[in-house]
Amino acid sequence: MPKIYEYLGILVYFYSNEHEPIHVHARKGEFESKAEFYIENGEILEIKITLVKGQEPLVGRDLKNFKDFLAVYANQIVEKWVNYFVYHKDVEFEKINSRLK
Repeated sequence: MPKIYEYLGILVYFYSNEHEPIHVHARKGEFESKAEFYIENGEILEIKITLVKGQEPLVGRDLKNFKDFLAVYANQIVEKWVNYFVYHKDVEFEKINSRLK
């Protein structure tokens, strides 16, 4: 389970056996949500926040913080996903403690 970011206590990661569409999981405490990236011609057209089966979703301030994070880091997340799953490269973990917006 490669951990790629931590933002304001929200852990953002992949599972090692992921599938398309490109997506990341976000967990804080017992809450977890997933962000799916819909890409066409190399451009992110949409990011959908979805439920994770058997988990309570991020809510309130944590959900807003996750969305704010995605707005800034979406392209880097996709790049890390491609590097890890397509090119089998290690990805760096980054911890971000200051609010983006």
